[in-house]
Amino acid sequence: QLLLSRDVTALAQAEAMRRDFVANVSHEIRTPLTVLSGFIETLQTLDLKPEDRVKFLDLMSTQASRMQGLVNDLLTLSQLEGSPLPLMTEQFMLSELMGAAEAEAKGLSVANSVEGRLTQTLRFEMSQEWRLIGSRHEIYSAVTNLINNAVRYTPQDGTVTCIWAQLPDQRLQFSVQDTGPGIAPEHLPRLTERFYRVDRSRSRESGGTGLGLAITKHVAQRHGGALRIESQLGAGSTFMLVLPASRRVQALP
Repeated sequence: QLLLSRDVTALAQAEAMRRDFVANVSHEIRTPLTVLSGFIETLQTLDLKPEDRVKFLDLMSTQASRMQGLVNDLLTLSQLEGSPLPLMTEQFMLSELMGAAEAEAKGLSVANSVEGRLTQTLRFEMSQEWRLIGSRHEIYSAVTNLINNAVRYTPQDGTVTCIWAQLPDQRLQFSVQDTGPGIAPEHLPRLTERFYRVDRSRSRESGGTGLGLAITKHVAQRHGGALRIESQLGAGSTFMLVLPASRRVQALP
């Protein structure tokens, strides 16, 4: 007699993750599709006033943008998981990347404000100029995900501080500190899971897809780095993207 045993834990976990992923994607897309279908049916069947028609079209545009953002983030995750690791031949200036990220953050802050102007304090600091080795597109995606999350969850009179600094062990760290509501300790280990949200209703209102931190974590790992999170409920949060010293070519004067 021959007894064969096989540990299928990893397979079972992968299958569970696949089921959860499909269920989450279906749920996230179903909601805006339901809203869009309802508005389209209303526009087709009712003779609305011009101001009501404009209002409905604006709401439809919002839901369409939400679905587009979700699809874009899903495509980004798929590309990160299926593509080769970033080459050590691509280089870019960090200041140029951060200039674009700052402009995007200010635009988002103005769009989210009631007054239609910049009411948050956005600080961007670099102790010196660096040239990085890696995928500019991926690093930009990771950086802007952290910044935009902070902008979305920080009060209009709050502050978001973004700093590039060199650690004592020569690694580079990009930190985003906000004065938002903070995150309870029990949520921290799961923040980088796909579609995990501390507050689902608030995340949808802010326009988040629930995939930003998962993308940032993937980018960090593909560049040999890591994503660290520190937060205290009621006292804000700090998200840190840490890259190895080998990704820094040199510090320029």
